[in-house]
Amino acid sequence: MPFTNDRKIVTSAADGQVRLGLVKENGEAETKRLGKHQGRIHNLALEPGNPYILYSCGEDGLVQHFDLRSNSARKLFSCSSFTENKQSSGSIRLNALVIDPRNPNYFAVGGSDKYARVYDIRKYQRDSSSNLDKPVNTFCPHHLIETHDVHITSLAFSNTSELLVSYDDELIYLFQKNTGMGPSPLSIPREDLQKLEEPQAYVGHRNSRTVKGVSFFGPHDEYVMSGSDCGHIFIWKKKGAELVRLMVGDRDIVNQVEPHPNMPVIASSGIEQNIKVWAPVSSDVVPLPHDVQEIMESNKRGREENSHVTLTPDMIMHVLRLHRRQALSYIERRYNRADDDSDEEHEEPYSGISEDASSDEGSANECNIS
Repeated sequence: MPFTNDRKIVTSAADGQVRLGLVKENGEAETKRLGKHQGRIHNLALEPGNPYILYSCGEDGLVQHFDLRSNSARKLFSCSSFTENKQSSGSIRLNALVIDPRNPNYFAVGGSDKYARVYDIRKYQRDSSSNLDKPVNTFCPHHLIETHDVHITSLAFSNTSELLVSYDDELIYLFQKNTGMGPSPLSIPREDLQKLEEPQAYVGHRNSRTVKGVSFFGPHDEYVMSGSDCGHIFIWKKKGAELVRLMVGDRDIVNQVEPHPNMPVIASSGIEQNIKVWAPVSSDVVPLPHDVQEIMESNKRGREENSHVTLTPDMIMHVLRLHRRQALSYIERRYNRADDDSDEEHEEPYSGISEDASSDEGSANECNIS
């Protein structure tokens, strides 16, 4: 926690607990539980410059607020998916939570859908009985609005309230404050959506196998950093998204890359059982490695090959009907040939798809999904 002489440390883990550690003068530490989530906690957020306030979010969709001056956690709301009507909606499993350093009243969350949501803590402070999910703004790249198979793994705010969003097996996007879709993205007219500025995209890495972080870097947040499935650390210029540095950070995967708050130093972690600290040792500009294009192309191919096929309910029912007709056709042929010994020599074991099964909806051997 800030301004505690590094004596108070808050942690979270897969056991769903938020814990506070108190480091004594002799180096020993005592810990106590502050709060609990149902499921894993991927992220804590500390209010900048405040030694008492922090937030947590978890896979249960719950966002909690903690004040170390009290002995209890406050459950703010459970994040839910957007629906086009007043019917109840499912909860969003949350992976990321960040506080805007320019205005700590605002914080953003992201998880198992495509929308990054921004909230105002003052709404919940004014009405202590309110626990409704009421974002004040939402962000999403235009081309992902119609998709249902992407989710957010990490978020980061710049010192000027720009919002970085890293998507699973997609790209990293930078949103300006004025490019949000408002509190209800499903109700925004298409013509108004087209007027919004497209976010800046950062390409080259791959975020698929684990939950990757994303960060700004530099005294004025001039750079964007991320780990990758290929084991490299990617650093881009924020303006223009030019890749300026590519470093081997892990033999397998780099998950997190975090900057020092005041010095040109970064820390990275991955699958290996260590944390690496990086610092400049020379003013010479190091060129990108000779195989940078091969690395980026390999990440791109992996992302494209892993692209998901969206099955609509009609497609699923059509496949199930085909399977049922094929099974009935096989049973009928089997009984018709039960008394014919010669037929048994040519009978083929059922494999789930019959070669001569037919239907009025097309060939039983064909299932075209586009």
